[in-house]
Amino acid sequence: MAFKITMFLFMVFLSLKFQSSKAQAWIRAGYWYSGSEFPISNINSELFTHLICAFADVNSTSYELSISSSNEQMFSTFAYTVKQKNPSVTTLLSVGGGIADYLVLSEMVSNLSHRKSFIDSSIRIARLNGFQGLDLCWVSANTSSDMTNMGILFKEWRNAACSEANNSGKAELILSAVVQYSPGVEDASFPVDSIQSYLDWIHVMAYDYHVPQWYNFTGAQAALFDPSSETNTDFGISSWIGRGISSSKLVLALPYYGYAWTLVNPKENGIGALARGPAISEDGSMAFKDIKGYIDRYNAQVIYNATYVVNYCSVGSTWIGFDDVEVVKVKVSYAKEKKLLGYFAWHIANDDNWELSIAGKKWLELGQ
Repeated sequence: MAFKITMFLFMVFLSLKFQSSKAQAWIRAGYWYSGSEFPISNINSELFTHLICAFADVNSTSYELSISSSNEQMFSTFAYTVKQKNPSVTTLLSVGGGIADYLVLSEMVSNLSHRKSFIDSSIRIARLNGFQGLDLCWVSANTSSDMTNMGILFKEWRNAACSEANNSGKAELILSAVVQYSPGVEDASFPVDSIQSYLDWIHVMAYDYHVPQWYNFTGAQAALFDPSSETNTDFGISSWIGRGISSSKLVLALPYYGYAWTLVNPKENGIGALARGPAISEDGSMAFKDIKGYIDRYNAQVIYNATYVVNYCSVGSTWIGFDDVEVVKVKVSYAKEKKLLGYFAWHIANDDNWELSIAGKKWLELGQ
């Protein structure tokens, strides 16, 4: 009898230990993008719980995960370097990105042997380079077959990661993915059942709702709310949860950039003012640090709009919408209220002396 009680208590201990190891604390994640040319050694990793190295590629012939020769040295030392300042930071390797070849990714997920090549190589390369997780960023997926096949990939990826961990005795790799702000994309829908069952979490791209190349009026590119449209973060998050994704699997985007429009009439400079395309850069995009520099240079007045939750300013015919510290605080509060898993920054090189990252961390920790 005593032996049975002892074994029972031992099994309870193991169960609790397993549950606690799988439980996720609040995530403060940041993407480091190799194209930013921001030195990895300059990352203030103490501000983050997770840092994501972006982006690895998928080989168009073998369908294996690959790292370009220009990124090989940086990617191989990424995990080691960021852990020098924060040994507890968790590192992930992200695959794909906005300029990834759609056809290659679509072919990879559609074929069993191609999926296996990708999965096996991704796990091998992650381990080889000290990453603790993998992230799929396939933002161009837009057909029903793409979404179905993506769901199959997630299941096979999870099974392979579990098997590898059992065989190696190492902690199981984290698996995440980048998704659109809402589960519905054109005539397709993300594989919510597979996401819920096989991924640790998803990074919700809650930005690029209004950009000057698409619209002839100013708008909040990352509006938290919008009383006149479903194109806003609150609608998207509610849609994900409504489709069956646990709130604790959602990580909310904080865009560290904004957009500049050219106003038709400088005197009409509110949200929704008529515009005629981008200003300052070719597509109007501006890093937060560059926006701050522009504001300082012209002594521009920054206005906060609580309806959409966005900051904006105008100088002559130039109108800029962006997320400042004030917006970050509101969005972090929103994430806490909705019981989301946390937030991620895209991308950290755009911050201004870590101003947004510091604000997010401090606001997230309030009351905890």
